[in-house]
Amino acid sequence: MNNKQRIAVLGASGHTGGFVVAELRRRGMTPVPCGRTTDLDVALRAADAVINCAGPFVATAAPAIEAAIRAGIPYLDVTAEIEVVADTFAAYAGAAVPIVPAAAFYGGLGDLLATAALGDWPAADEITIAYALSSWHPTRGTTATGRVSAQRRDGRRIAYTGGRLQHLTGDAPDTSWTFPAPVGQRPVVGEFTMADSATIPTHLDVPEIATYMTRNAVQDLRAPDPSAPVAVDAQGRSAQTFLVEVVARSGGMQRRAVASGRDIYAVTAPLVVEAASLVLAGEGASTGVASLGARFDAKAFLGALSPRHLTLG
Repeated sequence: MNNKQRIAVLGASGHTGGFVVAELRRRGMTPVPCGRTTDLDVALRAADAVINCAGPFVATAAPAIEAAIRAGIPYLDVTAEIEVVADTFAAYAGAAVPIVPAAAFYGGLGDLLATAALGDWPAADEITIAYALSSWHPTRGTTATGRVSAQRRDGRRIAYTGGRLQHLTGDAPDTSWTFPAPVGQRPVVGEFTMADSATIPTHLDVPEIATYMTRNAVQDLRAPDPSAPVAVDAQGRSAQTFLVEVVARSGGMQRRAVASGRDIYAVTAPLVVEAASLVLAGEGASTGVASLGARFDAKAFLGALSPRHLTLG
C-alpha cells in the first residue's frame, strides 16, 4: 500500500476519526477528511475507499453507503449501533461494492475472536463475549449515539437469543465473570449487547450469544455527566485498558479466544484501516455486506495487529 491510495474519512475531526487519520498516514496512505457538509459524490470520485467514523450512524450510514456505491468504492464504518448494522445487512446484501460495517472495537473485534475461537467447528451452541474495561470515558459521539439508540429501543434492551435479535424488558442481570489474569473475577452486567451480536450470526451458526460488561464500565458510561477520554501518551491514547474474552461452547466442549490492549477508541483505527488495506489489496474484497470475521482469516487478521495494537491470549 502506498500514498496513491486515497481514503475518504467521514468524521475525520472526531475522536475516533483522528485515530483513523493518523493510522492511515502511518501506513503511507492518504486520508481525505470529510465533514458533515462535504459533498460526498464529489469527495469520493477521487477516493479508493471510504471509512465512516461519523455517528450517530443511523443518520450517516445509508447516505455514505449510497455514495460509495455510486462511486464504485469499498465502504467501511466503525458503528456500534446494533440496529444500523442489522439494517445495513438487510438493505445492501446485493450491493456492487464491498461493505464492511462495525469494523471496530465493538463489532469487529468480538466477531474476529468468535470466528477464531470456533475454528473448524461448523456451529456452536452458544458464544459468550465478556468485556473488561478498566474505565469507560465515552466520547461525545458515543454519548450522542447512546441517546439515539435508547430512543429507538424505548427503554428495552437487545439480546441475541433463540436465533435472532430480540427486545427485552426489565433489568439486565447482575452477575460475575472470571476473566483471564490479571483481571480475574469481576462484577459484570449481563445482556450488554454490542454490535458483534449483529455481525456474528451473519456467518457463524449459533443460536445464543451471551454478553457481559464489567459493572464499573457500565457505571462510567451511564454517569449523569461522564468525562471524555484524556490522552496520556504521544499517540493520543487514554490510560484505559481492555480485555475481551470470547468463549464458544458446543456439545460439552469449549474453545476461547482473548485479546487485550489499550484504549477502545484508539484500537478501532488499526482494525478498520487493516480491513481497508486488505480489501484494496484484493483480499476479502467480495461485493455486498460482510463482517470482518466473514471476509478475512480471523487468526491472521488478529495476528497482524499483534503485538503493536493487541495482546492475544
